[in-house]
Amino acid sequence: MFRSMYSMAAFRFAAMFAIAVSCVIASPLAAAAQKSEHYSSPLYSPRKYDPAMSEGNGLPTALKSIGIEQRLGEQLPLDTEFRAENGEIVKLGDYFGKGRPVILAFVYYECPMLCNQVLNGLTGSLKGISFDAGKEFDVVAISFDAREFDMPGLAANKKAAYMERYGRPGTESGWNFLTGSEEAIARAAEAAGFGFEWDEKTNQFAHAAAVIVVTPEGRLARYYYGIDYGPRDLKLGLMEAADKRIGSAAEQLLLYCYHYDPASGKYGLAILRVIRLGGVLTLIGLGLMAGFFWMRNRKKNEAVPGV
Repeated sequence: MFRSMYSMAAFRFAAMFAIAVSCVIASPLAAAAQKSEHYSSPLYSPRKYDPAMSEGNGLPTALKSIGIEQRLGEQLPLDTEFRAENGEIVKLGDYFGKGRPVILAFVYYECPMLCNQVLNGLTGSLKGISFDAGKEFDVVAISFDAREFDMPGLAANKKAAYMERYGRPGTESGWNFLTGSEEAIARAAEAAGFGFEWDEKTNQFAHAAAVIVVTPEGRLARYYYGIDYGPRDLKLGLMEAADKRIGSAAEQLLLYCYHYDPASGKYGLAILRVIRLGGVLTLIGLGLMAGFFWMRNRKKNEAVPGV
């Protein structure tokens, strides 16, 4: 009995140790991957600064005066009304208060380039994690083009396209594509710190690219920039926004090893936490070893007559 107990404890220790080691190994790999992320689209700058890429980045004049201002912890205006892809008038709060975090994307459905790349990148990242839309989280896309408010068919077609791209039947309730009036769009965008401006020269909206993770209560939690969102970063952000109510025990332990960097919109290795975790695991290991040797010596003594 004691042997089985110690075997089980040893197995748990080995599993925890493996996760801690993976935290250490994953960090340099993630850093290496980040170094190779260079984007040449004229609508946003490189995620990682490189002096060699600073010549003639082609930014539109309108984009130089707008961007995304992180407003972590701020509340979205949940009483704001929008039109859902089925034509019904809904409140933004209808998608919150369910115990699930929400991934918020500001796009417009007739965007000729960047918005599709945002949704493509988001869908690709979500396909790389085990969580399902409508179960562990929800997706809400808001068009910031008020002209689309009277064209609900655009939102319906966009949802159909991305449901097919996502490829997980039964998750339809987790994907929502909204349109709104100028006032509604302005309220939501201002609360989220999302800036956009109509550019007469290009005849399209100038805007930056990002998705935002929001808590189940409607508070802004995490910003992810660009059009390529690491599945690990997105999953950790969802777990934190849900106040650790989703994810397995092993994933919760992995979350302990990483911390969110608002400047980069990524999760980095928390060295101090890893050291602390390593110290705890070391103590547990020493305790298990001491118990094992104590039990072995006790059995030897019991086997010797007169001892």
